[in-house]
Amino acid sequence: MERRKFIKYATLAGTSFTFAGCNQGGKSQPQGEVPVWASPMAANEVLKVGFIYVEPIGEAGWTYAHDLGRREMEANLQQRVKTTFVENVSEDANAQRVLRQLALEGNKLIFATSFGYMNPTFEVAKDFPNVRFEQCSGPKRVTNVGTYLGRFEEPRYLTGMIAGKMTKSNVIGFVGSYPIPEVIRGIGAFTQGLRKTNPKAKVRVVWVENWYDPAKEREAAQALVNLGADVLTQDTNSAAPIQLAEEKGIYAFGYNTDMSRFGAKACLTSDLNQWGKFYTEQALAVINGTWKSEEVWYGIAQEMVDISPLNPVIPQDVQQLVMAKRDEFIKGTAHPFDGPVKDQNGVLRVPNGQVLSDREQLAMDWYVEGIEGLIPKVQS
Repeated sequence: MERRKFIKYATLAGTSFTFAGCNQGGKSQPQGEVPVWASPMAANEVLKVGFIYVEPIGEAGWTYAHDLGRREMEANLQQRVKTTFVENVSEDANAQRVLRQLALEGNKLIFATSFGYMNPTFEVAKDFPNVRFEQCSGPKRVTNVGTYLGRFEEPRYLTGMIAGKMTKSNVIGFVGSYPIPEVIRGIGAFTQGLRKTNPKAKVRVVWVENWYDPAKEREAAQALVNLGADVLTQDTNSAAPIQLAEEKGIYAFGYNTDMSRFGAKACLTSDLNQWGKFYTEQALAVINGTWKSEEVWYGIAQEMVDISPLNPVIPQDVQQLVMAKRDEFIKGTAHPFDGPVKDQNGVLRVPNGQVLSDREQLAMDWYVEGIEGLIPKVQS
């Protein structure tokens, strides 16, 4: 969809994207009776599963992670499933055309793997009530459309902790995509972890207004280096920031998949999105006749997100500190937004002893303390 409309809609949508009963990972069901496809498939019947991707699969990043999940599902279920994918599909009428074609081709389970596919998915789902759709991120759900998302804020917090210990300039650079709640929440969680280990450190953000644009991502990373950043992180989808960090002799964090092969010295670790287990579970649910529309928001404990192996350059005491916090996330005894949390203006947003609720996280439109600059205003 057109960028300004996308940002405006996503920002507004965040206010209603709630996951009741999903504290520290989990899933919820719509209120009222939810029809369930109760008839299992025949033992010799093959489930056709479709995937729609917003960018080329490539060798790293968001779509690459989803495709790894697709391949893991195939390996797990073997002859019980047959998958089809369409890559580099724009988030507009083209998405609706591709989704409709996947349904017409007999795919009974379709994964729409980007936020911007939400409206096209719902339009197509109305015409194919016997097809199950899974929308990755989105504020609404119907009988044959479920939603799923990872608790990206957990690995974000952990990488922030590492950044706080590895920076010398106390300036961390963040290459941002779009200023929507999901991204702002990630920047906030990273900064919370950063300030936990280094209260003097600050985060600077440069927005590229795109999910995937290697040239712009590299340009943004260079701008952050020019501002004094000696550690980079990102929520964009190419390895360009990691590659620049490797060239400059500074540190960086990968995103979505392990990006260490693009900068073995620079990459301290990567935030991981791991979709294979979820994709396998949803396909099995269709095969067994137990699939139903749910809102899924899983964290490290449910193996949907994590961090990749730590670079040995990170001191052992720092590694132990980070892994101890990871264990707390798994046990549910810690939260990336444990109070007290202040915004960048010093206003207390989360009192001591409380946490930022799911509803508040999913509508997040403010920077936590430690982030410099302003969130870009949405233009109508």
